[in-house]
Amino acid sequence: MEARIDEIGAGIYRLSIFVPDAAPPAGFTYNHFLFTGDEPLLFHCGKRKMFPLISAAVARVMPVERLRWLGFGHFEADECGSMNEWLAAAPAAQLTHGMVGCRVSVSDMADREPRVLSDGEVIDIGGKRFRYIDTPHVPHGWDAGVMFEETTGTLLCGDLFTRVGNGPALTESDIIEQSIAAESLFHYTSLGPTTGATVRNLAALKPKVLATMHGSSFSGDGATALSALGDHYDVLLRTALANRKLS
Repeated sequence: MEARIDEIGAGIYRLSIFVPDAAPPAGFTYNHFLFTGDEPLLFHCGKRKMFPLISAAVARVMPVERLRWLGFGHFEADECGSMNEWLAAAPAAQLTHGMVGCRVSVSDMADREPRVLSDGEVIDIGGKRFRYIDTPHVPHGWDAGVMFEETTGTLLCGDLFTRVGNGPALTESDIIEQSIAAESLFHYTSLGPTTGATVRNLAALKPKVLATMHGSSFSGDGATALSALGDHYDVLLRTALANRKLS
């Protein structure tokens, strides 16, 4: 395995590792996003065992020790398994997450105290502004949240819009059909009465880029894609409830 580096926007680097044995036969990508600036931010720390690959990729863009912020969507190995390795490699770096994630997991598991973010709070890294948004249980995990980079319109989606395969770093092609197929394959979303609405609420941000953890990032009408995905989750929930009544 090796990390592929693609600049998908001004000062936005997608660091991707393709694992052919995951989700065969198509394989699976694990994507991490580096934003340069006065206080550089890495979204998705990645798995602990992938740290040598991702840190080497970051080093090809900028010195690792310059990292200031480390973010992720929810507490899970592929999102934050290597967080302490990053804290050791970048002495000034600080983890960022929402209140639930910090209280339940991060404050205990991290070697340094995290920056607790309130819903809607903004971090300015110099040239880019990241707004943290709570999305509890969406797509899964009580602590789930996303970050929206306001100056470029980039939504850091985490596991939303998961797709298999090793496509281009950035695509303008429709991603809904593939996302629906991945949901049918993995059943990774925690369906509940607010799932669809939570995803549709993100459409109000009108993102220009959907930076996804698994699969190609999307450039285009992010609002329409989010609304369609939210509607699909409503359909899945109604179908599940109907089947439960029939049984």
